[in-house]
Order: sequence, then structure tokens, then C-alpha cells
Amino acid sequence: MPYVVTENCIKCKFQDCVEVCPVDCFYEGENMLVIHPDECIDCGVCEPECPIEAIIPDTDPESEKWLELNREWSEKWPNITRKGDSPADADEWRDVENKFEKHFSEAPGAGD
Repeated sequence: MPYVVTENCIKCKFQDCVEVCPVDCFYEGENMLVIHPDECIDCGVCEPECPIEAIIPDTDPESEKWLELNREWSEKWPNITRKGDSPADADEWRDVENKFEKHFSEAPGAGD
């Protein structure tokens, strides 16, 4: 039962979660992170580290649509194991709704 990253991460990408992950299961897109569900060990240490509550367990009713997105993009984007810089305007994107439809980017991030 893995954790998944939701659209709250889009354009915020704070990356505090990356630092605490014991199995390095985060992958970086241009403007969000995802978790590889087959690598996640369900330890839960990443969830409270996210300042925008973008990480949820797969037992959450909202997780179903995010599980496949996390799976798909974790296989395309580079692995990230160290916290990088968040976007300069990340705080401005915290409460924006419908970020996935309007701002999701398929482009990969830099990775490590």
C-alpha cells in the first residue's frame, strides 16, 4: 500500500519528502514529484514532511486517480534522492485549484 503524490505538488515541488525517504522512491518532473508505487514501502515518513499535504496513502479515496499517474511518470522521470530548490513562486501556488488540468507538465526534472 504505497503513498502517492497529488496535484497539490504541481508548481510547488517543495521536496522535503525526498530527504526522509528511506528507499529513494521519488521521481522528478519539471513541476512536480511522484512516488514509484512498487518501490514505496508504505513507511509514511514522507506524508507529514510535505508542507502542502500533497502526499496521501493509497487508502485515501482520492488516491485512486493519482496512483496510476504516479506509476506512469515514475517510470519516465529521473529518480531524485536529495532535496533541491523549490520554485521561487511555490508559495503562490499553494491553494490554486485544478492545477493538474491547467499546469501539469510531462517534461522530466533534472533528477540528481
